[in-house]
Amino acid sequence: MISTAPKLYLLLFSLYWAQGLPVGFMTHALPVILRYQGVSLAQIGGFGLLMAPWAIKVLWAPWVDRCGYKSIGHYRSWILPAQLLSVIILIILSFLPIQALNQPLYLGMFFVALLCMNGIGATQDIATDGLAVSILKEEQQHWGNMFQVVGSRLGFIIGGGAILWAMDWLTWQATFLILAGIVLINTIPIWLYKEPEHKHREEKHREEKPLQRVDLQSIIPQIRSYLRYFLTSKTMLWWFVVLCSIKLTDGLSGPIIKPLLVDLGLSLSQIGIYVTMLGAVAALLGAGIASYLLKYIQRSNALLLFSILKIMSLLGFVWLAHLFENKGMIQPWWIYLINACEDLFSAMLLVVILTIVMQYSRKMHAATDFTFQVSIMAMLGGVLYTVSGVAGDLLGYQDYLSLIVFIGMVCLVPMFIWKRSVNR
Repeated sequence: MISTAPKLYLLLFSLYWAQGLPVGFMTHALPVILRYQGVSLAQIGGFGLLMAPWAIKVLWAPWVDRCGYKSIGHYRSWILPAQLLSVIILIILSFLPIQALNQPLYLGMFFVALLCMNGIGATQDIATDGLAVSILKEEQQHWGNMFQVVGSRLGFIIGGGAILWAMDWLTWQATFLILAGIVLINTIPIWLYKEPEHKHREEKHREEKPLQRVDLQSIIPQIRSYLRYFLTSKTMLWWFVVLCSIKLTDGLSGPIIKPLLVDLGLSLSQIGIYVTMLGAVAALLGAGIASYLLKYIQRSNALLLFSILKIMSLLGFVWLAHLFENKGMIQPWWIYLINACEDLFSAMLLVVILTIVMQYSRKMHAATDFTFQVSIMAMLGGVLYTVSGVAGDLLGYQDYLSLIVFIGMVCLVPMFIWKRSVNR
């Protein structure tokens, strides 16, 4: 197994890189483009609805866990079509004229295409997470999650930063065709990969009816049973509370930080290269540091430590907002440094979160347990994303970011209680 581990890490890296491309565009590039077009913070926050499939993907995760073609590979039979469909949608988007997005017809087509791509990407993510849980041994999980974060962040570099940089010298169509080509190239590793038969899955299906029908009536009780699983002990109960609170700061700050950088006077190229791309490189470094530290630090201690570092990085944006609202002089390198620190600590935090999520995912329900936990974080963060723009418009950058920091400190309380329960 050791000899095949690098191939597994390369496979996961390629899959999460392909998934990160469209997400990077919608979370990093799109808010900047909209702000440059004069869109308000409230309207930018409304575009958070595009991420809805990532928040509700748990609803169809049981189908991905239970249905698949054995001849192709259970999870592979989901991943391959999803990546090819993503390529097709990116090609379609390349033919939509960006200059016409102020017209309702083209804007509606753009929104629907992005929503479909998110739905496909969320489905692929379910299958990829299920595959990762199934093929990685416990001692490989932190490395596997490191490559997941690295791949995703590289997708953010290309889909977020590189797009902003390229739009200064490439056409809209050429940019999206390049993205489609990158996703297609990242389909090669999963195309060549031969997925093993998962023994726990085969044994489970032999106990059930061969052609058991999957419908909504059977899925809802299953989701309830997954919820009960996370309420079986005090430790699991507090972990559930941590899941509900750990992404609140990300959801609240999502529509605010990138527009703040635009209002600070940074150009598209500056945001693309020195903010998004440099920040993603810092995130890659953070993922590596976290994966290394998890060999020596208890996971619960790492979660608390990295969360505190993340809150400290948000204080840097409070300082930037203070200078902006008081018309103080700001050197661009301070902006780049603060953003890089936030991305560094966010990646470190994400690695340990996903490692613990994987730890609490049962092999028999790999995709659903993993997706259920991730969906809880995404759902609450996504809801706050859509409404936070309104709060940002009302309170202003400084007061709103200060409020986010305070909420982040409050969210440390359930994390500390869960940590104490784990240690017991």
